[in-house]
Amino acid sequence: MLSRRAAIWALGAYVLVLGVIALWPVPVDQGASDLLMRSLRKLHRWGVPTWLDYGVVELASNVILFLPLGALVARILGPRLWWGGVAVGFVASALIELAQLIFLPARFASVADVAANTFGAMIGALAALLLMAFSAAVRFRRPPRTL
Repeated sequence: MLSRRAAIWALGAYVLVLGVIALWPVPVDQGASDLLMRSLRKLHRWGVPTWLDYGVVELASNVILFLPLGALVARILGPRLWWGGVAVGFVASALIELAQLIFLPARFASVADVAANTFGAMIGALAALLLMAFSAAVRFRRPPRTL
């Protein structure tokens, strides 16, 4: 399990990357959208269901992007306050969407993005909670009794 100090440093690096992605003046996939659409069409021809479209990819990307935030905040706060990772994910997402709405006219603020980002933070926080519980169980396991 990642030490608390390492989690703090990782969170700092993550927040910098997240800030660049979230506050980039134009949509970050703008240059890759044609490639993504061609790739999805090819996958559909190969038998991948058509419901796997741009919207699903964008939703999954938002969920995945916030997994580390929830996990790192939960690790820093510890098992008793694991839910803080979810709360921080929600607040950060809402602030990002608000900033996009007010300051970035080329970006699209969305309540659905807030929900997806918060869900990602929740999955990350729950995963960290499970890892912390497993780590504690292994650490405090008693040696087997002998006769």
